Amino acid sequence: MRRRLSASVHHEGMEKANGKPRPSRLCFLATLSAMFWVMIFYFHFTVLSSNSINNPEQSVSYSSIPSKSQRISEAYEALELPKMKVQSQLKPSDQQATEVFPFTRALQTIDNKSDPCGGRYIYVHDLPSWFNADMLRDCRQLSLWTNMCKFTGNAGLGPPLENAEGVFSNTGWYATNQFAVDVIFNNRMKQYECLTKDSSIAAAIFVPFYAGFDIARYLWGYNISVRDSSSLELVDWLMKRPEWSVMGGRDHFLVAGRITWDFRRLTDSESDWGNKLLFLPAAKNMSMLVVESSPWNANDFGIPYPTYFHPAKDAEVFIWQDRMRELKRRYLCSFAGAPRPGNPKSIRGQIIDQCQRSKVCKLLECDFGESKCHSPSSIMQMFQSSLFCLQPQGDSYTRRSAFDSMLAGCIPVFFHPGSAYIQYTWHLPRNYSTYSVFIPEDDIRKKNVSIEERLKQIPPDVVEIMRETVISLIPKLIYADPRYKLETLKDAFDVAVQAVIDKVTKLRRDIVEGHEDKDFIEENSWKYALLEDGQRTVGPHEWDPFFSKPKDGNGDSGTTSAEAAKNSWQNEQRSQV
Repeated sequence: MRRRLSASVHHEGMEKANGKPRPSRLCFLATLSAMFWVMIFYFHFTVLSSNSINNPEQSVSYSSIPSKSQRISEAYEALELPKMKVQSQLKPSDQQATEVFPFTRALQTIDNKSDPCGGRYIYVHDLPSWFNADMLRDCRQLSLWTNMCKFTGNAGLGPPLENAEGVFSNTGWYATNQFAVDVIFNNRMKQYECLTKDSSIAAAIFVPFYAGFDIARYLWGYNISVRDSSSLELVDWLMKRPEWSVMGGRDHFLVAGRITWDFRRLTDSESDWGNKLLFLPAAKNMSMLVVESSPWNANDFGIPYPTYFHPAKDAEVFIWQDRMRELKRRYLCSFAGAPRPGNPKSIRGQIIDQCQRSKVCKLLECDFGESKCHSPSSIMQMFQSSLFCLQPQGDSYTRRSAFDSMLAGCIPVFFHPGSAYIQYTWHLPRNYSTYSVFIPEDDIRKKNVSIEERLKQIPPDVVEIMRETVISLIPKLIYADPRYKLETLKDAFDVAVQAVIDKVTKLRRDIVEGHEDKDFIEENSWKYALLEDGQRTVGPHEWDPFFSKPKDGNGDSGTTSAEAAKNSWQNEQRSQV
């Protein structure tokens, strides 16, 4: 101030000497003040503004708030944010693929961690009613011998079972028909938490066609044109849909509550069995879930037969499991079934003979007129009283009894790997020795193995561990009540749907990455199902003799499978006598 004041005095003297009027002191102060505020504004907008841009923690000035139209535009861009994030994380080859493949959006949902359904969406085709609902309305035509109308009630579970003998728990038990998976699965799908109407984000596409009910109407007394009609109409309808063109149907799946041989007619001879749904070119691309699959074909997959237990909540499952753990089992083993005198390869006769001679084997014979064998209460009571349950082949490889026995906490004894080990790889452990006993059929045929002695050789502590494994598997082997939703447990439906999703996702990623399994041999399909994660090639297997039956060019056992399917129907007829 002193320097500034002395200068002004000197300046004032000069102006007097020149005769100019002296400016006002107030004007001079106003000029200084203006210069000061200019410097302040310059510092604020030049220095501080640059710092706020570089530092994201600085607050945004009001002048930076976008207009309403800008906010709407940015909101729509935010909807695509997961997609942009995924693209930035993809490899260059994957980024190139995003421009080529129509299933890219579906793959991108997998990486959206904020979406609980990411990578799990299912799109369901809205089929014309003659493919499903109309069959239920005409339910008396679904079986030649059984009135299926009572079994399609309660969302496909059938009538409730009485618990007069205390064999069941008080809720969740129904007289479910073994062929009712079509409607049960479809009704469970209606409760699936990740359904979508946008097929472009779907991990898989479900076709709600009642394939099992359809063929059941026409197996006896109808020509092949009638038997094939619905299948041909279905694939024609699907191939016209835009969803089909995305992967040519390889992301589609459907369910049939019957054995695969009902859908694998080899010829167009009127005397040949079943329809040819699974041999149609379009159907070969789809995945069909059946209660028994073919070892030699790649387009069908085994899922459990329905049992009598359909819980509505987790607690019902936990209570049942605890009850099975606490049971005192007085029999070493048991068998429920009838001999097959017309089948020279069947070992049922030998099993029945061994059981009759044993003091620790319980036998429930299921021949004509034997009503107890068709009583859910009698069957479950026997299984609950046994440590091991003998499960030879039925009329075909598999039988519902295997799942009823495991539901009772009874360790299954199998005699052919086609009865479970290569069938239900989604639902059962690959290491079959953890939950079951395997005795090869030839050991029984040649009478060099005593079933009783073989089972007695297993130490009690090992038996206890195996039984606990069986009991722990129960949630994955049952179908929950479709009218409810289990809280935390995954049932047979959940396991199957996730397996289909995993299969389709792997296929899509293989396509993106250019992987092609040129060495795949469809006739060895059963071997591929047993591979561990990461394995791609198969070789000789200890079970080759079980699946080396003479086959024709279509990878089927021809007459053998057709006869098995016919016998299955004849056994159903027997159960109604």
